[in-house]
Amino acid sequence: MTLDLRIFTEPQQGATYDDQLAVARTTEQLGFSAFFRSDHYLAMGGGDGLPGPTDSWVTLAGLARDTSTVRLGTLVSSATFRHPGVLAIQVAQVDQMSGGRVELGLGTGWFEAEHKAYGIPFPDKRFGILEEQLAIVTGLWGTPVGETFSFSGEHYELVDSPALPKPAQSRIPVLVGGGGPRRTPALAARYGDEYNQAFPEIDTIGPRIEVINKALADAGRAPGSIVQSVALVAAVGQDEAEFTRRAAAIGREPAELREHGIAGTVAEVVDRLKALEAVGVERVYLQVLDLADLDHLDLVAREVRPQLG
Repeated sequence: MTLDLRIFTEPQQGATYDDQLAVARTTEQLGFSAFFRSDHYLAMGGGDGLPGPTDSWVTLAGLARDTSTVRLGTLVSSATFRHPGVLAIQVAQVDQMSGGRVELGLGTGWFEAEHKAYGIPFPDKRFGILEEQLAIVTGLWGTPVGETFSFSGEHYELVDSPALPKPAQSRIPVLVGGGGPRRTPALAARYGDEYNQAFPEIDTIGPRIEVINKALADAGRAPGSIVQSVALVAAVGQDEAEFTRRAAAIGREPAELREHGIAGTVAEVVDRLKALEAVGVERVYLQVLDLADLDHLDLVAREVRPQLG
């Protein structure tokens, strides 16, 4: 199977809906399998984030109508932002609007400053919230039409929910990520269709996949029953000069990008991607930070992707 390449953006750093639409349509036209975006409300790293944040699921609803074939999702939505019943309705509706092209990445949330900035509660302990949200969202979607869903937990209680609306897909793929040694792998094995490692050290990726495979076995699932993915920053150049220019455009040092990302010349990037595939990675989210540089996506599609698989 050919390594699956997806485009992943960080719109909170400063992007309008139209900026994101241009990237999503280019992603679709170039044949990448999906356009994903972060779910954040505050710029990071000192930027002004102008013109301001865009909500991930409002944006994806628009993209659901303004694109045709590309899959759409979050890497990842924060469990602190939405009640799980509301999230289940939103995601199911966007899935209907897209004709069944949505995927849900869900995590605990980590960026305390954005919670303070917009008055969103940020509990110290959030893993239990995430666990209950996964149970509720998947439970609501999985309840047959005409039946009801109830749930009683530490954080949420649902009583006789009609569990509507239903997604267009029979099952919306659920992505789980995180670096915990025990609870996160168990959660991925229980609810996940995909396990994602976000910006890991390169030499830790293979061992982490082994941890997830053990958790799958403990849960009675086959290792191949979950997609193994990573998200890494991308900066690719036709030659060294172009790579250096792209690194400078996103405020990163070339040497640091080469060490930690999908970065360098075309040949270097192909080698890095093949090495990831060799340790068990099946899908790579290319974090594209310069949303105006659509030629970057074209280069990857034209020069890198044909050399994989």
